[in-house]
Amino acid sequence: MAIVAFGIVSLAVCNIIVVASADKKIIGFDEAVNLGDIDCIIVLGAGVKPDGTMSNLLYERTLCGAELYLAGASGRLLLSGDHSRADYNEVGAMKEYMVSRGIAANVVFTDHAGFDTYDTMYRAKEIFKAERVIIVTQGFHLSRAVFIANALGLEAYGVDCDTGAYGRNLMNDIRELAARPKYLLDAIFKPEPKFLGEAIPIWGEASASDG
Repeated sequence: MAIVAFGIVSLAVCNIIVVASADKKIIGFDEAVNLGDIDCIIVLGAGVKPDGTMSNLLYERTLCGAELYLAGASGRLLLSGDHSRADYNEVGAMKEYMVSRGIAANVVFTDHAGFDTYDTMYRAKEIFKAERVIIVTQGFHLSRAVFIANALGLEAYGVDCDTGAYGRNLMNDIRELAARPKYLLDAIFKPEPKFLGEAIPIWGEASASDG
């Protein structure tokens, strides 16, 4: 019983640290548009369907990222997701949507090795040389994303893209509760991501990030 109680308390404390630390950096759409001097808008990946089209979860994120860009929040987009197989390409689907909205391809950067939130933020700083960013994802995921980014040295702000279109899923919240302790340790010890590579500065040509 003591071990179980310790585990529950530890889980709760880790979640409180992550959420409380990120809370002041989670802002509304209008506030994000008016921040100024934002290097890029980071749109976090999520699943694509077997036909390669975006899941509702990913569509929400990509839509919000596009709207922020079009409203002038930043002049650059960084789309980060899983493209570990030729037949599975989250960032490709995201970029296709951005271009369909009239956004120039040369301002849409793609991180094909953004396999998880930690890798995305680490690579945003070390590969894409971003310093001041807006992160777009759903509310259940936003605290962890903003916490990790700031712990890795980014000045990061988060915007909740949740319109309810993907359908609220209790499992997302449960997984998030379980994931935060692991990412808290990552933020402390700062392991390298699975892939690094040569720098692709966010102020350069987006074509350098095409995969």
